[in-house]
Amino acid sequence: MVGRIGKLRSDWRGLRKIKQVELQSLIMWHTMPWIFLVSWCVLPVGLSLRHETSVQLVGWSMIVVAALQCAQVNRMLRRSLDHYLGQADYPRRDLAVMFGLTLVVLALTLSLQRFDGVEGGEGGALKLAALFLISPYAQILAFLVPVPSYCRRLGLVAALLVAGAAAVGQRGGQLVGLVMLVALGGGISLLASRCGAWSLAVMWEAERARETEGRLAVAEERLRFGRDLHDVMGRNLAVIALKSELAVQLARRGRPEAEDQMVEVQRIARETQREIRDVVRGYREAELGAELAGAQGVLEAAGITCRVTGTSAGLPTAVQAALGWVVREGTTNVLRHGNAQHCTITVTATEGRTELTIENDGAPEAAPVSGGPARTGGTGLNGLRERLTTVNGTLEHTSADGRFRLTARVPLPEGDDGGGGGSGGATRVAGGGAGSGGAVASGDGGGGASRGAAASGDEGGNASGDAGDVRVSEGTS
Repeated sequence: MVGRIGKLRSDWRGLRKIKQVELQSLIMWHTMPWIFLVSWCVLPVGLSLRHETSVQLVGWSMIVVAALQCAQVNRMLRRSLDHYLGQADYPRRDLAVMFGLTLVVLALTLSLQRFDGVEGGEGGALKLAALFLISPYAQILAFLVPVPSYCRRLGLVAALLVAGAAAVGQRGGQLVGLVMLVALGGGISLLASRCGAWSLAVMWEAERARETEGRLAVAEERLRFGRDLHDVMGRNLAVIALKSELAVQLARRGRPEAEDQMVEVQRIARETQREIRDVVRGYREAELGAELAGAQGVLEAAGITCRVTGTSAGLPTAVQAALGWVVREGTTNVLRHGNAQHCTITVTATEGRTELTIENDGAPEAAPVSGGPARTGGTGLNGLRERLTTVNGTLEHTSADGRFRLTARVPLPEGDDGGGGGSGGATRVAGGGAGSGGAVASGDGGGGASRGAAASGDEGGNASGDAGDVRVSEGTS
């Protein structure tokens, strides 16, 4: 039993908040008719029936039909809600069945009143019928039709009830009281059903808007990635093509510079590989301050209160890139693995070390878990450890008392002013040997000039892969 309860709680925590709200509303709508049936009909009427056989037969028949009404409500509820949300057709046949059950139960109630079958007061059974027995029909009707149509159809039921009551001897104020009870029962059903359905519709609309925003963000990131890849590949491949063409021309003339140009092509190709890896890993755009702001925005959009303290100003680019990945993975864990309400992200820079801490209160209830440098966690945490290893950093995580803490520590390079590498200027051009970016002249056999191009080398090339200058020169053989 304890295991089942724990599994139910785990399944509940695994649902999105909109799904939790919808499930809670459906449970309330399913149980509400049965609660009213027991409290307003079965107990008051069933315990007060006279002992005559005909009265007992009519009274319990009324209770059975009322139970069938509640069962029909449960059967129609999901489809009726989907119709209100625009996801299902109008259940015309099922609604006709519900209307027929309502007429039958009201007829049985009027018969019971005609036989004076309920002890303890005149008109008691009829008042209970007016207050409860139309509520199942009204509850379903509130999901399916607009409010004006709802009022008209409920008015028709009230008119039939008043006509039947007058036929069994009700007069004057009793008939007015019946109309008021019908209006009260219909109003309660309208508020309980339609207002809740309207709230769900608004929440689902907001959820779809967030999903659309997420898809647009993905599309924008794909465009950014395509632009970055074009910048890297387009420039470098153009340089490789030009240098290869130049090397071919030089080789045809037996010039020794052809070997130097092919060595340069090899260097540029390897540099291109490194730059593409940097683009794929996201290092070109990695900036801790932007990651912190993005994490706070995403968490607060998901209904999680997020507080960010500290600053990334002055940190080297490599440190910011590594810690930026910690922020990304930590934010993903908060959103996917738990039901957090609060999250705190702290950046502290002391002499010789930077520390990033992400703590939230949404850890699943389980045995306390801790992980230091020697302990392995999930695939995401293992990936973070590998990234932090490149900057001599460490990663630790602990989980206890419903709180999860992720801590990354990265030492600062001595003498680093925090500027880091991240943009490239014009690189030097040197003539001569392999790896240089000097322009090499070539000419055709007739003494005409041909164009050659060489890309400048950047011995201290930066991670973002920004371009150095490309010089194109003319020469004659």
